[in-house]
Amino acid sequence: MERRVYGLLLVCVSYTIAATPLFASDNATLIAAAKKTHEAKVLDIRIYGAVGDGVALDTEAVQQAIDACHADGGGVVRVPAGDYCIGTIILKSNITLSLDHGASLLGSQNLDDYPTDGLDDPREGGPHCLIYAKDASNITIEGLGVIDGRGTHLAFPRSSPGSRDSRQRLPRPRLLRMDHCDQLTFSGVTFKRPAFWGLHLVDCKNIHFDAITVRMRNNNYNNDGLDLDGCENVLIKNCDIESGDDAICLKSSKNPCRNIVVRDCRVASNTAALKFGTSSHGGFIDVRVSNCYFYDCPMGAIKLQLVDGGRLENVDISRIVMENVGNPIFIRLGDRGNSYGTRDGKPPVGTLKNVRISDVVAQVAIEDRGKAAEAPYKGLKVDTTPGVTDKEKSKAGPIMITGIPGHPIENVVLENVTISFPGHGIAADAKREVPEDLDRYPEQFFFGVLPAWGAYIRHARNIEFKNVNLTLRGTDERQKIVLEDVEGFKQH
Repeated sequence: MERRVYGLLLVCVSYTIAATPLFASDNATLIAAAKKTHEAKVLDIRIYGAVGDGVALDTEAVQQAIDACHADGGGVVRVPAGDYCIGTIILKSNITLSLDHGASLLGSQNLDDYPTDGLDDPREGGPHCLIYAKDASNITIEGLGVIDGRGTHLAFPRSSPGSRDSRQRLPRPRLLRMDHCDQLTFSGVTFKRPAFWGLHLVDCKNIHFDAITVRMRNNNYNNDGLDLDGCENVLIKNCDIESGDDAICLKSSKNPCRNIVVRDCRVASNTAALKFGTSSHGGFIDVRVSNCYFYDCPMGAIKLQLVDGGRLENVDISRIVMENVGNPIFIRLGDRGNSYGTRDGKPPVGTLKNVRISDVVAQVAIEDRGKAAEAPYKGLKVDTTPGVTDKEKSKAGPIMITGIPGHPIENVVLENVTISFPGHGIAADAKREVPEDLDRYPEQFFFGVLPAWGAYIRHARNIEFKNVNLTLRGTDERQKIVLEDVEGFKQH
């Protein structure tokens, strides 16, 4: 019944489609790319000795095909049907890696097959990865095949068995990492089971994700879907993403993420469907997200975070349906001040302003305890504590918009927003004092149960709620909206 109600509400809300001039010629671009692919030379990896039986290590054969294609000016490296076990391969300019239906590139489960010679250290995590490119241009990964890292928690544990020191982490390869590359296209392929992050692009430009499938949920720790660090001119469309950690994650450890468009995507995650940060030294500028379905995100759906300096501004999020999510909207300006090795010292507090979120229909829910225990790498048992715990309430909390003293979040508009909350707040919750946590890692539930059930806004200026409908499915003794150190709040 609830699904029908939310669908009806979605039909009833009005919206406008934002212009996206950078990508207005999508069709022409795709036609030109298809023509170019048709005319290009094609090198089959089997010519270079690839076996494809899922046992033999085919790294050398795949790399030889890439190198030969690149040396001859570029073209298509074809991966026919079969299971090709590989370690690290390096893509180069003007290469299209094309996977037939039934073709799988399977990550080796032996860390020795992931050499790091010639691979730059990323700013976060270790250098190991299955697919790598640096300073290259015009790279495409396409087709109906699968790239499966096979990075299970058994093959690549986060730490040594019995280790109690959380800082002693074992190497775990990413599925893909590209540094300082230009003109990148990812189309049709299914990406699965990395040992660490999924697709990590650093300081890359002109990137197009079209109709890829991501399956990385409940596989291993830190299984982000798409991590875009300091990237510019990005289009993500028609993608189906299920991730263990953040699904679509914009980062800015050095340079800003700028001119990003996300549209027509289905996204689920154990943590966040859409996240800016945590690294935010460079900032996030000119981002548009529209017509997406976010579901099964127990730790929150939309998280806009700026905690390492930089600027977050000109963000437009619209036409979003959320179902079975935790905290629906979390906007945080903080002062963690990580410089990510830039040697500039701790950056000053950044600025977060000019955010518009519109045409949203959302159902916030307490996480199902059975689902919470499904990830085998966590080794959890189903919680049998009676009632709803504080942690569960804090994960299914209200909208939270919070800066820090002297540094307000500015100019945020929520329009045509309908959110249903589960309730469960008691009288004691309404009297809770919320810690500032100026420099703490920013997760909303770290602040604990908030004194509001609908929206908690603090250290902010010019916040506007236009046709915002917040409702309860159960009882709650907290206030609907709580404001602290807020100037210019409008509700109409």
